[in-house]
Amino acid sequence: MSKIFSNKEFIPKFFSLIKEGISKEQFTKDLGSGLIVGIVALPLAIAFAIASGVPPDKGLITAIIAGIIISVFGGSRVQIGGPTGAFIVIVYGIVQEYGTDGLTIATFLAGFIIIGMGLARLGNLLKFIPYSLIVGFTSGIALIIFSSQVNDFLGLGLAHVPADFLGKWKLYFSSFSNLNLYALSISVITVLITLYFKKITRKIPGSVVAILLSTLAVALFHIPVDTIESNFGDIPNHLALPSVPHVDFDTLKSLIQPAFAIALLGAIESLLSAVVSDGMIGGKHRSNMELIAQGGANIASAIFGGIPATGAIARTATNVKNGGRTPIAGITHSLVLLSIMILFAPYAKLIPLSCLAGILVVVAYNMSEWRQFRSLLKGNRMDIIILLTTFFLTVFFDLVIAIEIGIVLSSFMFMKRMSESVNVQTITYEGANGEYLFDNELKNLPDGVLLYEINGPLFFGAARQFQETIINTNIKPVTIIIRMRYVPLIDATGFQGLKEIIRNYKSRGINVLLSGVSEKLLQDFRKNGLFMVIGEDMIFKDIQQAIKRSIEIASAGELEGSHQQAT
Repeated sequence: MSKIFSNKEFIPKFFSLIKEGISKEQFTKDLGSGLIVGIVALPLAIAFAIASGVPPDKGLITAIIAGIIISVFGGSRVQIGGPTGAFIVIVYGIVQEYGTDGLTIATFLAGFIIIGMGLARLGNLLKFIPYSLIVGFTSGIALIIFSSQVNDFLGLGLAHVPADFLGKWKLYFSSFSNLNLYALSISVITVLITLYFKKITRKIPGSVVAILLSTLAVALFHIPVDTIESNFGDIPNHLALPSVPHVDFDTLKSLIQPAFAIALLGAIESLLSAVVSDGMIGGKHRSNMELIAQGGANIASAIFGGIPATGAIARTATNVKNGGRTPIAGITHSLVLLSIMILFAPYAKLIPLSCLAGILVVVAYNMSEWRQFRSLLKGNRMDIIILLTTFFLTVFFDLVIAIEIGIVLSSFMFMKRMSESVNVQTITYEGANGEYLFDNELKNLPDGVLLYEINGPLFFGAARQFQETIINTNIKPVTIIIRMRYVPLIDATGFQGLKEIIRNYKSRGINVLLSGVSEKLLQDFRKNGLFMVIGEDMIFKDIQQAIKRSIEIASAGELEGSHQQAT
């Protein structure tokens, strides 16, 4: 065990940064970013809790307790932890069947499962979950979140709404005569302010402005709409004492499956958030340490009466955009929420539910990933099957079933693709198409040109490794040639990785050329929108054309440099 923790991979990022030293300037930026993210997180924490079927203070507790632990012990510099929309479906289902005590036990178990994943070094493997599967259940969750908010959005005043998707909408249509125009007006105004207030200023979140305005309007003018107080009573202004409810063995067995679903979903979302933030700051997170911190955060959240927590992509992005670069920002965000809870909890109970519904409708829209969904529908047939299967299972059946079947289906698709792509051929000094072998071509490369060759299918299992291998080079060339003569197919995850590589190098002023592209791959490029990030004039059928183009680019660069010196 001591050998495990002596590995740098299992040292929290915060500890490493403290050892290296954090400048006073960065410390100040982190405090400012943490303040803004804390304010952004306030309405989301409350809204996610209510949508999950638990009291609003549960969301605040989760953001405070789990947020601090994820920041202090996590493997990312900028990760912001707390409740997220992805958990709403699972949490609501557990609460309906087992109550809040059952949710606490499931979250508690999930924490240990996530820690086990980290210790087993599964953090790197979770990055290989197919992109089509992620988009499928994320879009399904978004549709369910939207459906769960229609009651409060329209002010229908329904006390008991069915858990299943079709049952919800059947009841909504039959109850449309109960429409509350005041609630609808507040909801619509909230959506508009949340979406467009950033055009006025980005310093104050539109969701916070919407809450302040709607709460004041309802309190001053006694507008007849449901509020947190009318449905849930007071919000406590203190943290509950830690405790673990008693549970029998039969209940424990029945909660194992939901606990695994919480663990898997939380692990995937936290690592996705960490990968996204890495791209924004040019850093590299420690995935296994991140999982251990996420597991500990869920255990602590459960003990204090909170709900499942994970890395929140939107809040993490907000942190980065406001200058946060160390875990101090995440710690500050949690302390800001604790201060708000202590000082302003009596006023938070006046927030109208229609306002929170409006905020969650915007969250659902941002989660829906409809552009990626539409793009995947134009891609590979197997990706389409995984996407639609996961989506419809999430919406009409159960998220747990959707994830399980989605992963199994992806594994079968992977095995099928591997069996189709295996081939044996004789390699001679000169290839069958007249191209010289790789080593000989290196002699013809001009200075400042790197040549990579991909052998085999670029699918979800190899896409991340391919991406990291190419991007993590210490050399800054003028041009990079990616040779693809032995690439029979590329799936959605592979295309996503290829796009990210091209964008990464273009942002650094490096040219990217693709060589050995077959007609079939060229058709797939068009379907998957690759030409939106690279021009067709940078794609070649054979290596000699690509080398010739790289020489032209190098010559053009030398001429431009000479001209600048002359002037």
